[in-house]
Parts: sequence; structure tokens; C-alpha cells
Amino acid sequence: MATPLADEGSIAAAVMPRSPSPADYAAATGSAAEAPMLIFVYFHKAIRAELERLHAAAVRLATERSGDVEELERRCRFLFSVYRHHCDAEDAVIFPALDIRVKNVAGTYSLEHKGENDLFAHLFSLLKLDVRNDDGLWRELASCTGAIQTFITQHMSKEEEQVFPLLIKKFSHEEQADLVWQFLCSIPVNMMAEFLPWLATSVSSDEHQDILNCLHKIVPDKKLLQQVVFAWIGGEVVKTVPHDFCSACSKSNVRCKDAIDQAENNGCSHEHSKTGKRKCAESSYSQLTMHPIDEILCWHNAIRKELRDIVEETRRIQQSGDFSDISEFNLKLQFIADVCIFHSIAEDQVIFPAVNDQVSFEQEHAEEERRFNKFRCLIEQIQITGARSTAVDFYSELCSQADQIMEKIERHFKNEETKVLPQARIHFSPEKQRELLYKSLCVIPLKLLERVLPWFVSRLNDQDAEAFLQNMFLAAPSSEAALVTLLSGWACKGRSKDTSNSGKFICLTPRALSSPLDENEFKDCQPAKKRNDTKSSTISDCSQTADIVALTCKNRHCHIPGLRVESSNLGVNSFASANPFRSLSLNYSAPSLYSSLFSWETDAAFSGPDNISRPIDTIFKFHKAIRKDLEFLDVESRKLMDGDESSLRQFIGRFRLLWGLYRAHSNAEDEIVFPALESKETLHNVSHSYTLDHKQEEELFKNISTVLFELSQLHADLKHPLGGADAVGTSHIHPHNSIDWSKKNNELLTKLQGMCKSIRVTLSNHVHREELELWPLFDKHFSVEEQDKIVGRIIGSTGAEVLQSMLPWVTSALSLDEQNNMLDTWRQVTKNTMFDEWLNEWWKRSPISSGPSSDASPPEEDHFQEKFDQSEQMFKPGWKDIFRMNQSELEAEIRKVSRDSTLDPRRKAYLIQNLMTSRWIAAQQKSPQPQSEDHNGCKVLPGCCPSYRDPENQVFGCEHYKRKCKLVAACCNKLFTCRFCHDKVSDHTMERKATVEMMCMQCLKVQPVSPNCQTPSCDGLSMAKYYCSVCKFFDDERSVYHCPFCNLCRLGQGLGIDFFHCMKCNCCLGMKLVEHKCREKMLEMNCPICCDFLFTSSAAVKGLPCGHFMHSACFQAYTCSHYTCPICSKSLGDMTVYFGMLDGLLAAEELPEEYRDRCQDILCNDCERKGRSRFHWLYHKCGFCGSYNTRVIKIDRADCSTSD
Repeated sequence: MATPLADEGSIAAAVMPRSPSPADYAAATGSAAEAPMLIFVYFHKAIRAELERLHAAAVRLATERSGDVEELERRCRFLFSVYRHHCDAEDAVIFPALDIRVKNVAGTYSLEHKGENDLFAHLFSLLKLDVRNDDGLWRELASCTGAIQTFITQHMSKEEEQVFPLLIKKFSHEEQADLVWQFLCSIPVNMMAEFLPWLATSVSSDEHQDILNCLHKIVPDKKLLQQVVFAWIGGEVVKTVPHDFCSACSKSNVRCKDAIDQAENNGCSHEHSKTGKRKCAESSYSQLTMHPIDEILCWHNAIRKELRDIVEETRRIQQSGDFSDISEFNLKLQFIADVCIFHSIAEDQVIFPAVNDQVSFEQEHAEEERRFNKFRCLIEQIQITGARSTAVDFYSELCSQADQIMEKIERHFKNEETKVLPQARIHFSPEKQRELLYKSLCVIPLKLLERVLPWFVSRLNDQDAEAFLQNMFLAAPSSEAALVTLLSGWACKGRSKDTSNSGKFICLTPRALSSPLDENEFKDCQPAKKRNDTKSSTISDCSQTADIVALTCKNRHCHIPGLRVESSNLGVNSFASANPFRSLSLNYSAPSLYSSLFSWETDAAFSGPDNISRPIDTIFKFHKAIRKDLEFLDVESRKLMDGDESSLRQFIGRFRLLWGLYRAHSNAEDEIVFPALESKETLHNVSHSYTLDHKQEEELFKNISTVLFELSQLHADLKHPLGGADAVGTSHIHPHNSIDWSKKNNELLTKLQGMCKSIRVTLSNHVHREELELWPLFDKHFSVEEQDKIVGRIIGSTGAEVLQSMLPWVTSALSLDEQNNMLDTWRQVTKNTMFDEWLNEWWKRSPISSGPSSDASPPEEDHFQEKFDQSEQMFKPGWKDIFRMNQSELEAEIRKVSRDSTLDPRRKAYLIQNLMTSRWIAAQQKSPQPQSEDHNGCKVLPGCCPSYRDPENQVFGCEHYKRKCKLVAACCNKLFTCRFCHDKVSDHTMERKATVEMMCMQCLKVQPVSPNCQTPSCDGLSMAKYYCSVCKFFDDERSVYHCPFCNLCRLGQGLGIDFFHCMKCNCCLGMKLVEHKCREKMLEMNCPICCDFLFTSSAAVKGLPCGHFMHSACFQAYTCSHYTCPICSKSLGDMTVYFGMLDGLLAAEELPEEYRDRCQDILCNDCERKGRSRFHWLYHKCGFCGSYNTRVIKIDRADCSTSD
């Protein structure tokens, strides 16, 4: 054993990691009214509550067979819609703004959003199956909802811990309010109408009031916008619509009397709003088209025209080569892409399902979206490359993409117009057609509607524009009067002469939009003479109802409020930056039930982006083994219901192995890999989210461990019931208790299955994101040498026991090529160490591969074995070999060693020297004595008696170690307590690793070396607290660990605890010396004082500033009379005080006159520079560094010109 260099230096829902409640969070950070970003905490609370309800309902279905599957599916689809729109709005608004202020945070959370579609797809596929008579499908349904709950809850908890504090810190109150308003305007209108009321019912009354207060500060101070939003959330809804947007009547040619007369002529009444609306529209109905569904043709024509303009623009660019307005062209393309995509979404979600379930254009819509994205990427590439690009190739590709999009959409539109629209005209009444069109319009967010409606109306003639507005007006429910007014106002901007003015427009026609005026607006429009009170009252009453008044407002300038989301200075892009949400269709084809659904296999990526193997790839190869074991836990947890206790024990063992190795992997990332990434200035904050992942996943492992413990206890109770045994000794359980036991067992197994599914989903997504986001960063920001150092730090902080479990575990998940690449990387990183020697000592055969690699051909297996055993071909002299060899064989082995280029020169010289003197060494050994046996048939060897470390207290051991056994020395077949005891009385050293037998000092029986006595009388007596099977070392009083890189035992708690192994220095250093100056193989030398080999010495070692080493005790003795290194002669420490004393001594000393002008050429041992110094018999000061650690190389008798 050696000392390392230590100087200097019901069924409960899935168990979630606890996250603060909105009330707790608000108490800690303030209310949402004070920090608008905190409104997202309430969103999260509502989503959490719904997730919990869904999972509880699924668990009841699995355990009690109670519940409604169709209702569960409806609620799941609603939650999916809410959550996906929430995520898409975050990706479009919140995260881009955060990324401008704080780098490397938002991208990780956007990646997490992409991992949720597969979860819901799998859930919906399960809900469509016939699960009534399949217990396995019931439990799979419960586990799937639990996985979704775990995944989404953890994601939201991380946002609350990392993202929200950054948003509150980096953005002012006004900026936060602006972001939240943009967020709300980025959610489709129909979802806002469902989401906000649902949110209001999911929070407490105080929280609801806080939300209302927050919205009052978020929504722009315009009555119409306030009416729209608060009507959604179910706040103070006013049934009449305030029409403060019609002002400046006095500047118009229209007088209020004309308005009154017009109202009277149109029969303004006080009937119900819906009745009034129908009545007022009746006169113009005959002018509308008989088939409102044909409005889709207008959308198609508007899109066609815009796309033709884009195609013409690309051709103009190709011909002229002028791309100066690339940014404007890109914005135009993004806009029409958004129009096409949302138009497709409206058709898929509203029109086609209503017309014909068999008709679907989803593939065409998805293809068009891909082509638009490709087109946009091409333009962005042109913007990035600029003049450096080959313009001709880019322009040609640009035209090709534009033509393909135009061709695809034209063909698609024609199919829809011939297959879908005729059916809609036949099967639906005009009212139903208007309803479908209005619902289609509401799938678009407000933010895009504000731009789309003016654009669309501007492409229509007067008759079609009037029909569009009238259809929307007739289809909308009375409760959405404010919304219709807002949308109609935006639409009319498309008919304005001045469309650049966002505040005013000229209404289309007298009958296009009928709007009663607010009482306050009448005050500005009073006529010159006094009105009749009755008529004034009538007008006032009429203005306060939702009855429709056909008010003539031709040529009158009106005000309509804008959203004001484009005027933000937050740097958030337009709506085109968002990924439009496309809901899962009813015919979504999900992966099969037992497929590897939640694994993102990246086998092809294991060699990096360009298939070049790099040292850091070793870290990510662990992910493949993690995925394999996660799949095992997920699959086997389903089978435990039909398994026995042995299956449970095997499952627990595999789980604990995965937990331990995952913990080692995550600790290595947290302590080594992530700090290395964060040390790069451009990568700050890139790893924080993954550190939070590790904490959450550790909680998941603990929760599974708790359930497994409860299951183990339950099975133990079954084997040893409290009821005892009957008369014949057969234990039994009361039938009632048996039913309870089965119920409890079923509940725990269902819970376990859900937890295993959850941890598989969570961990698989985690490692997938690491491979997508973090892995490429190493290749970009770290050299191969830096990667080698990181890998060396990781494995240098991993103990031998962990490596012995880890290596077979990892390699079993890899192909043979991947195994060889990984081990080659490890050997390269550990080339200065004894790792290869340690590996060959315990891993004698190639690891068994599983999966595709298990079918490897025999030649590949032989090759792998050859790589492991090649070092065995090197001659390792032993006594038996030497006795059998003749002189020619001995000389042949010496030549073989001499030709071996892989050996270190010092090691080679040592082996050759020992081989050349082996005959003499062998002759000095005593011939083995015949073994005798005692009366019990046991061997009787010299030293077959106990020895004591403390004879008075009868403590077994020797002066060196405390232990309860003696070792049989293989070289001389005698018993010694330790190798030092052997070496003390022998003329040769003991080969520890050749020891195969020991003697227990309690029973005095010789037996194979093991940590416990194997004789029955000792009942498994432990020989020592610590036992190393490699070194055959026992110690019963100190903390010891085996270093696989030194390949010997050292004092300490272990690698990664209080020591780590530096691969370049090849020695174990204290954790405080992580940052140190590396000196290659620094301990592989003899102490310059006592000449003992430092690497295997048990005494403490002292590092010298020059890079050499000696024993600490030797250093203390040596420095009593010397201050220079005995090897290189450099100073051993800070000599400033001593050299100052010499300065004073020489200043006081007066030399004889014949020596005063003489000089000497000197060489400084410290700075290694030559110089001149005044003559002195003993002390010569360096003129460069001021050191007196110099030596004279020449005496000059001429006059000395130096001032020293």
C-alpha cells in the first residue's frame, strides 16, 4: 500500500419533485401585478392540476375499472392543445427575448418542448385501442399519463427555478407586461376563448384577482381590447360593446341626426341581441352569395396572387442580380408562409372534419410547410453568406424553390376546390357554412389576424369584401361582439386609402359594419338645436344594447385600436418566428405500444458530427447503456405483475446498478464536464438546466427505490405472515388478508410501472438534448488535448470498484467497433499509467455484447481478445519459468524484451538486468520444502501460528498492519503477516499479486485468499475491513482504496472523494490540487536521499518547486544543511530572506585589495543564465534574478566593470 501525494495542499399520483406553489412563489417574488412574468406561475398551476386529475383518472381505470375513457380522451386532447399553444407562444415570444439578454438558456427549454409530441401521440393511440378487457393496456395508459405528468411538471419546475427569475431580473415591469401581452396575442383566438376561462377556474379567488390585476396592466388601455380579453377570462363582462373607436364625428359630413334617421329607418329595436343582428342584416342578405363557403376561393386567390408576386420577384432578382432588398423579401415570404400554414391548419381542424372525415390533405399541408421552411432557410443562408456566396447558384435555387411551392399549392388548391367545396355547398346550410368560416378564422392568433385581415380584404372587390364582413358578423355569437368589432375594424383597414396609418380607416360601405355609438361619443356629436328628450333617450338606449344598427359611416374616419405588439423594443421577431401549432389529428399514426418510443437513437452520431472519433465521445457512449437499461426497466416493470419474487430481486439488482452508475455519470458531468463548458466565455449558462435535470432525476430514482422497498416488504410479509403456521407447520394467509395483499401488490406494481415509464421518458429526453446541444460544443470549443484532459479527470476520479462495474455495463451496449474505439481512447488517455496492467489483471475475456453486436463473427471476437491480451505476450519472468529455461531460451527472451518498442526505456533496462542475473538470483533461493499436514489434513507451513499487533489485547496483525490472516508467500512458501515482514527476513522481495493462499489466524487453516474465512467454525469471519483482490492486501484499521491507474492500494477515502489520479503526472493527488502544474510521470523515480522507489513507497512524498520529489522525512533532514535540489541544484523554496542576509553580510565584508577588482563568470542554477559577479570565495550573486545559488565557471583577473 502506498500513500498518495497529499501534502499542500387510493393510488397516489406519480411522485413529483416538489415545486413551490404559485402562492409560495408569489410570496417570495411578489404578485403578478408587480411582476407580470409571474402570471406564468398561475398557468403552470392550472396545467399541473389538470395533469394530476388526468393521471388519477387513468390510475382509477387501471386499478378499479371505473371511469369514462371517452371523457379522459377529451380532457387529454384539451390539455394537449393548451400546453402545446403555451409552449409555442413561449418559443415565439418569451425565449427569443430572453436569449437577447441572457445567452445559452432558452435553447434548452425549446428543445424540451419538442420532446412532448411523442408522449401525447402514444397516449392518444392507447385511448383509441379497445382497452376494456386488457389489464396490460390499462396499466400502460396509467403509466403513460404518469410519464407525461412527470415530464411536463419537471420542465415547468425548471422554468420557475431558472427562467422566471432571469426574466424578472433582466426585464423592467413595462417590458415584462409587453412580453406577456405578445405571448397572449400569439395564442390562437379559439384557444384563448377556452384557455382563460379554464385558467380562472383552476386558481383560488385571491390568485384569480391577482391575474385580473395583472391583465389590467398588460392589456393596452383601450376599451375594446379590454372587453375582448376580459370577456374571455370571465371577468366583468359588459354585454354592450363600447364603440369609442368612432370619434371625430364633428369633422365628418355625417350629422348625428342622419345617424338617428338611419337607425329609425332600419328599425332599431330592443329585442335580444341575436334577433336584432339577424333583423338588421336581412335587407342586405340578398346581396350576399348563396354559398358563404366559397369564401375559401377568395383565400386561395389571394394566396395565389401573393405567391405569383414572389415568383416574379425571384425571377427579377435572378435576371438583375440585385438582392439589396433581401430583408424585405424575406419578411414578405414569412408572412405568406404563415398565412398558408394557418389556412391549412384551419382546414385540417375545422373544414375537412366537418365536410368529410375521409378527405384529408394533411400530407400536402405538411409538404408545403417543409418547402416554405426550406425556402426561408435558403434566404437566410444568402443573408449570412452575402457576397461570399456563389450568387448564380443561389438565385437559381431560389427560383426553383419558388416554382415548386407555387406548383404544389396550385395543385393542392385545385383538388380542394373540386373535392371539398362542392360537398360543403350541398350538405351545409349558409348558416353552417358561415359558422365553419368563423371557426376557421379563429384558429389564427390575434397577432397575425391584425396583419392578415387588412391584407386579405385588400385583395377583394367591394362585393366580396362586404360579404366577408357580413358572414363574420352573422356567424359570431353575441358574446363575442367586441371581438367581431375588433376584427371588422382591422379588416376595413384593407379598404383604406392610407393603409400605412394604423390608427384610422375609412369604412367600407354603409352596410358592411353596423356599430352603435357610445353615449359619450354622442356628446361630441350634439346638433345645433336641442333634441327631443324622448328621441335622445331612444338613441341612448339603443346604443347601450347589442341590437344591430345599420349606421351609415361612409367616408367617416374612425379609430380602431391596434395590438401594439410590433412596436416593441425587445428584439422579438414577428409571428413568423413561431412554429405554427398543428394539432394531432384523429388518424395520427403513433408507434406501436411496445416499441422503443421514447428513445432517440443516435448510433450514427457516436463518432461526432463528421464521424471522426474524439475523446469526448467516451462520455456520450454512456448514454447508450443508460438507454438500454431504461428500456429494460420499462419493459420488465410490466412483467412483474405475472412474475415471482426472483423476478423482483433481479429487477431490483438491475435498478440499483443503473442508479449507481447513473449517479457516477451525472456527478462527473456536474463536477467536471459542465464546469469545463462554463469556463468558456461564450458558453456561460449552457449547463444549468442539465444540472437541474440531474437533481430531479435523482429524486425519481429515490421514489422508485421507495416503491421497490415497499414491494420487498410486501413479499416478505407473504413469506412470513403474522398469522403464523398451522398445526403441520404450513404458513397461510387469511382469505381477507390475501385480497388486501393482492390489491396492495397491484397498486404498487401499477405505480412502479408508471415511475419506470416516467424515468425512461425523462432521462431519454435529457441525454438526447445533451447530445444535440452540448456534444457539438466540445468539438467547436475544445482541442483534442483538452478533451483528453477532461476524460482523464473523469476516469481519474472514478474508483476501481465503480470501473469494474461500469466497463462491462457500458461495453455490453456497444458494438465491437464501438468497444474497441472506447477502450483505445481510454488507453490513450491513460498511457502514462498502469491502467492497462490493471485492466488485464481482472478482465480476462472480451465483454459480451448484446443487440446487434452479439451476432459478431468469430474473427471479430478474436480480434477483440487479441487487443486485450497483447500485453500478455510480453515476457514476465517468474521463478518457475527461470528454472525451466536453458541459456539459449533465456537469451531469446532478453532479445524479445530488447526489441519491444512499447516498453518504457527504464522498465526495459530493469527487465533485461533482472533476466541477465536471474541464474544467480534463482541459485540463492532455497528449494521448496515438502509440505506436511496436520492431523486434520491441513497444510503445515513455517510460521503457522498467530501474530499480534497488540499482544496484550490479543489484536491480530503485525507492526505494519492490523489483520486476521497471514499470507503464503509464493516465492518461498512461508507464512508472513505482510510483505514487509517477509522482506525484513528475506534476501528477496515478496510478489504480492502472486499470492493465492492465506491462513486464518483464528482457526489456523490455510485456504484460498478471500475477504472472509471459509471454515465453518469461523462462521465467515472477516479478515479485515478492507480487502483488495488485486494486491491481496488486508487492512483492518485505516481507510484504503485501490487506484486502478497506479494499480496499487493507497491510503485515503477513494478516488473522487479525497483524491484523484492525474493522468499526466501518474500519481494520486489531493482534491485541493485539481489545479496544479503537471509533471509527466513525476513519481516514477527514486528518492534522491534514501534511493527508495517513490511510486510504491508508503511514506509521504514532498513535491519540490523544481518538479522533483523526495520523501517528506528526507526533505526535513536534508534541508537542515542544504537549500538546493540534490538533482538539479535549484533552490528548494523562497530564499528571499536568506539572500537578503547574504547581501548584508557581503556589504559589511571588505575584501583584500588584490581581490577587489577581480570578477568571476558564473552560472545561476535558478534562472539558468550566465553572468559576471565580483570575486568572492563563497558567495556569488546572480545579476539577473538576485540568487546566490550560483557556481563559478571562470575567473577573470582583469578589472571588473560590474557594479555588483
